[in-house]
Amino acid sequence: MRSYKFYNQLIGWISFAIAAVVYLSTIEPTASFWDCGEFIATAWKLEVGHPPGAPFFMLLGRFFTLFGGGAENAAVMMNSLSALASAFTIVFLFWTITHLAAKMLIKNDNHYTTSNIIAILGSGFLGAMVYTFTDTFWFSAVEAEVYATSSLFTAIVFWAILKWENEANQPHANRWIILIAYLMGLSIGVHLLNLLAIPAIVLVYYFKKYPPTLRGTLVALLISFIILGGLVYILVPGVVKAATVFELLFVNGFGLPYHSGVIFYIILLIGLISFGLYYSHKYRKYVINTVLLGLTVILIGYSSYATVMIRSNADPPMDQNNPENIFNLLSYLNREQYGDRPIFYGHYFNAPVEERKQGAPVYKQVDGRYEVVDYKTEMEYDSRFTGLFPRMYSDQAQHVNDYKSWVSIDGRTVTVGNAQGKQTKKTIPTVADNLEFFFKYQVGHMYLRYFMWNFSGRQNDIQGHGNVKRGNWITGIPFIDNARLGPQDQLPDFLKNNPANNKYYMLPFLLGIAGLWYQAKKNSKSFGVILILFLFTGIAIVYYLNQYPHQPRERDYAYAGSFYAYAIWIGLSVLALWDYLRKHIPVRASAIVSALILLPVPLLMATENWDDHDRSGRYTTRDFACNYLNSCRKNGVLFTNGDNDTYPLWYVQEVEGIRTDVRVANLSYLRAGWYLEQMTRKAYDSEPLPFTHSREQLGKGSREVLPIYNRVKDRVSIQRVIDFVANESEKTKIQSPFNPDEKINYIPSTRFSLNIDKERVINQGVVPAGEENLILPRMEWEINRNYVLKDGLCILDLLATNDWERPVHFAVTVGSDKYFNLDKYFQVEGLAYHLAPLRGGSSGAQQPGNVNTDVMYDILMNKFQWGNIEDPDVYLNEDNRRMLTNFRHQFGRLADALVREGKQDSARKVMDRCMEKISNDNVHYGYFTTSFIRNYYRIGEKEKARKHLGILRENLNQKMSYYVNLGELSAQFPDDIRRTMYTLNNLSDIAKNHGDKDLSKEILSDFDRYMKFLQQNQRLLNR
Repeated sequence: MRSYKFYNQLIGWISFAIAAVVYLSTIEPTASFWDCGEFIATAWKLEVGHPPGAPFFMLLGRFFTLFGGGAENAAVMMNSLSALASAFTIVFLFWTITHLAAKMLIKNDNHYTTSNIIAILGSGFLGAMVYTFTDTFWFSAVEAEVYATSSLFTAIVFWAILKWENEANQPHANRWIILIAYLMGLSIGVHLLNLLAIPAIVLVYYFKKYPPTLRGTLVALLISFIILGGLVYILVPGVVKAATVFELLFVNGFGLPYHSGVIFYIILLIGLISFGLYYSHKYRKYVINTVLLGLTVILIGYSSYATVMIRSNADPPMDQNNPENIFNLLSYLNREQYGDRPIFYGHYFNAPVEERKQGAPVYKQVDGRYEVVDYKTEMEYDSRFTGLFPRMYSDQAQHVNDYKSWVSIDGRTVTVGNAQGKQTKKTIPTVADNLEFFFKYQVGHMYLRYFMWNFSGRQNDIQGHGNVKRGNWITGIPFIDNARLGPQDQLPDFLKNNPANNKYYMLPFLLGIAGLWYQAKKNSKSFGVILILFLFTGIAIVYYLNQYPHQPRERDYAYAGSFYAYAIWIGLSVLALWDYLRKHIPVRASAIVSALILLPVPLLMATENWDDHDRSGRYTTRDFACNYLNSCRKNGVLFTNGDNDTYPLWYVQEVEGIRTDVRVANLSYLRAGWYLEQMTRKAYDSEPLPFTHSREQLGKGSREVLPIYNRVKDRVSIQRVIDFVANESEKTKIQSPFNPDEKINYIPSTRFSLNIDKERVINQGVVPAGEENLILPRMEWEINRNYVLKDGLCILDLLATNDWERPVHFAVTVGSDKYFNLDKYFQVEGLAYHLAPLRGGSSGAQQPGNVNTDVMYDILMNKFQWGNIEDPDVYLNEDNRRMLTNFRHQFGRLADALVREGKQDSARKVMDRCMEKISNDNVHYGYFTTSFIRNYYRIGEKEKARKHLGILRENLNQKMSYYVNLGELSAQFPDDIRRTMYTLNNLSDIAKNHGDKDLSKEILSDFDRYMKFLQQNQRLLNR
């Protein structure tokens, strides 16, 4: 027994050490894409991140950054937090597996034989090492995201209930229950995923305390659901919601200062709990006392959210949702900015809206009171289009098309009318249709695909939306993969050589099946516990998230807890094999052989996964963010429109202090009153944005949607339009088309103008030197839409009031629908479009704006940073490659403009730099490469043109050969086939037009060969 405990501790810590070394050696040395930049910034300066926040994670991160020595190391310290949290998760997984294995083998001290100990420790080590190298867990372990820390909480609480199980009949055993409650309270300040361990924990308690029966087990599960639901839907929001009642009463009712009601509520809550603890202890009410203690420590852990309100009241530059009072905090916790999704019952995607009802009030602090500034809107849908299990609910056009591609909707057709009295026919989705979508997409594509990534193999790192080429799971076994996905040996090189093309030959998956079967046979109670943990951290999340198609990123991180549970079964496969072998060879030898046979599996996973999980040496997120900011002029405003456009910029500004003169304005957020209020405050070196509208006019409930009515025939000055919209007179308002009881502001024209003060434009340096004669006396544009949302109003307002004081830029990744047809006045400068009143542009052009060659050359050649991408050992995932494709396009535009201006030497340097940095090896040549080939020909660099043409031609041929070999499956790629064929034909024309007629004929021969295939499969051309 003593020997077992020693080795159990020793090998557990060895597992930790291996995981820690792996993760710390593969962490990203700076920020990563998506939420990581924001998390690092919020931790570094204790700011307020996106809802529902992660205050305890923020505090942990701040603690770690204290040891970094400065802002330049804040990111690596945060990444180290994730690495160490993940390594601790591994050691607790090891001890969890050995506990479960020992329960099956050890009945008393006499059973601690050498063979038993080897088998138990081998089980723990195998499961821990397999999970160490799984795709999803390793990904989260090397970046500053909440999921690594959340996994640690799950691992600790599950290990803690097993410790309680060992001591359940001893005095003070319930201290483990209290510890679990406290950890769960803390975990709320990281992520709610940890709470999904509750059903498994309740089952452990039930099986230990009561003789198990089917009825008892079902009752225990029901109780666990009540506890889980109570925490998620009652305690977490309810504690704050109750505080709003007291706050409203004390401030509006009694006239006391802000927060007085909250303070009284907290004191009252502490007093009631204290009295309950005293009473239950004095009168030996043990169950009540334990429950109250558990509730107390949960609330103590949950109290980390107080830091959100405290920091919000300090008005930091990043203050998302402005949760400075209890009402805003409740909205923040409920993630109201992301909208609702139906879970149990609700509307379908094509449900007509019958009525927009006035919902709960929205409060704002005004003159010492809370005033109602708006009401939340509640939609009432046609009852025929509502029902149970609404899986297909989003009405966005892309989502609707995807619903129809996943499911053949076969409900009854009914006639519905709209507000104008027009009758249309709509098909009502059935519950069966929703179930089909649930199993095909939400379970099959958005869970089982991720599950098999981790335990069978992964096709590539390209985000998948259902076709056979991107992001699928594979096995590495040819006949299985070819039957599902088409001939894998015919994949183009950029897919075949993708670093995330990882093959495990289903070995981890099969080991899990063996361990699952063995545990079910040997210890059904423990099997039931792990099964519940597996299902609730997997399928239950699928049901709760109710994800729509075309998610902006892969979501496998949400299911890490389920993969953790499966790793337990993988570990127990050692016992299954040992139990089989000991019947045929000596017992001690069978234990050793079992461990030795199975340990190569994690080695295989480590080998396959290392190249696409090693982020060491990659500085792209930081450097690319700097490139965006350095594309802006001094004191500029940069409009962005997405997480990867914005969060890295926030990181380099907030943490590293780079280009804090630039105001980053996220168009997705500019519809929110709280964000607009922050735009009207100074932030570091950036002055407030000059809006005509006051903070109140841009706040919640005001000017959310502005209808457009062409009531003025002539073109209208944008200043007059904005003055009209900002006017509070009844004469400037109309009856709301959304609410008959309300009058709202509107825009009286779609045709605008802006008079230009030429001298001011020159003095402000808005136009390039030598182009002063191109300055227009007036800018004129029009917008083709029926309404403008608040983000559009802000763009128009800035134009009206800025008077060229601050340079206005749009990131090149912002969609054209946000340009408001101003793109004919864009100057392309680096990764931004600079708005300038120059003639020569055309609105709606395929490539917006004119290239300012002098400024752009300086940015791309002298200011661009590359994040170490030239190192062949640096892994560039899909996010990086997509960004670099944008860079290549901008280099191509600059080279093209330089050639037109006759600056051949400069064009050559630009193209050579781009081809050196963004080679075919790190970003596959595609359509944007054709401009380089054409311009190399134009400047007389025929050999370079032919070299890059040959590479691109080979890429295109590989793609088309792949599609030909796919046969019927090629019907999934009509757009890509058309684009590939167009590019191939374009290459032939380029070669022909520059004297390479023989080469042109060869390319045309390739084109004709593929065209014959397409003509034989006409539907591919027609789709």
